[in-house]
Amino acid sequence: MNTAENSSVSSSPSQDDGFDGRPMVFYDGGCPLCRREIGHYRRLDKAGRVNWLDLHSHPEQLDRLGVTWEQAMKRMHACDAEGRLTTGAYAFVTVWSALPGYRWLARVVSAIPGVLPVMDFGYGIFARYRRRQPATCELPKDS
Repeated sequence: MNTAENSSVSSSPSQDDGFDGRPMVFYDGGCPLCRREIGHYRRLDKAGRVNWLDLHSHPEQLDRLGVTWEQAMKRMHACDAEGRLTTGAYAFVTVWSALPGYRWLARVVSAIPGVLPVMDFGYGIFARYRRRQPATCELPKDS
């Protein structure tokens, strides 16, 4: 895992916070592109291995993790099964690790040195760009 932005957080989720040991994925349910992507993953998650949380419906979960609304809206966030917070491409690996058909991809991108940082860099560019596309996501522009 990336130790810069994606390290464990001191306020790891607990059962009191609704954390049940499944990975938690926070997504922007107000973004059509994000909803489509998460919808694809949810259809694969027939066993319910992932706890899918729309930020608009569950903003209180962010506070418990020490994540601001603005941070969550700029990058996808996830907690793995051990409660470690990940963002960006690392959050996708958290998702992929739990889903049939994607576990192999999570193992491959995690095993090859340098792949995840490059993917995360690309994700960062895409995440900034998606916010500027008409009819995709209504987020504030970077100041």
